[in-house]
Amino acid sequence: MENQREFKNTWDTQSAALSYSKLEFPNTYYLAYRDLSEIILKHTKIGRAIDFGCGVGRSTRFVSKLGFKTIGIDISPNMIQVAKAVDPKGEYQLVSDCNYSHLGKGEFDLVSSIFTFDNIAGWEKRTGILVELSNLLSQDGRIICLDSTPELYVNEWASFTTKPFPENAFAKTGDIVCDIVLDVEDKTPCEDIYWTNADYHKLFGLAGLEVEETYRPLGYSNEPFKWISEKEIAPWVIYVLRLAP
Repeated sequence: MENQREFKNTWDTQSAALSYSKLEFPNTYYLAYRDLSEIILKHTKIGRAIDFGCGVGRSTRFVSKLGFKTIGIDISPNMIQVAKAVDPKGEYQLVSDCNYSHLGKGEFDLVSSIFTFDNIAGWEKRTGILVELSNLLSQDGRIICLDSTPELYVNEWASFTTKPFPENAFAKTGDIVCDIVLDVEDKTPCEDIYWTNADYHKLFGLAGLEVEETYRPLGYSNEPFKWISEKEIAPWVIYVLRLAP
């Protein structure tokens, strides 16, 4: 059963958004983005893109630099405000949950979702959002969904500590789990939604999507970071999704 405590997005305040805006790709976050360009270009054609849950625009800027005409969307006014201030030439829109049809049905070659589903609670809400995002895709379009692995919440990392939260070890899909990000000034514990790989596959099926390929990037010894668990355990999972036939 999912955790009944109400989930609150840790980053949905102006001070947290400003703190997050200073974070680029350090340490463990580097592994999230290291192979992402190659993955996106392998599975999609350059054209129009939606960056879902764009936050302060870090992921939107990343996708735009690959050549996509990108619109960043988010439900947080604080995040959108900071994104526009950081990237005045970018396109960012405030949206409401499951309401994206105005962006253009079937018109996008890529929908990127980077860390977003870590902050979305509930099967029904997640399924509804994925259905609406899939409606934006062209027939050959892809959703790239990057989120935390369950292992992130029970190990130590270059960018995170989970030692203060031993209860994470007993989490089930839908439960709230916590970690502390070491790369930002604001050390307020972050709340995420725990989700297993098997249940991600069930979720994608419910939304009419299928997994084309899955990636779990690991750290290499020759990289300039002080890896802790990253060389043996993947902190991130990247799902490449297409419309089911």
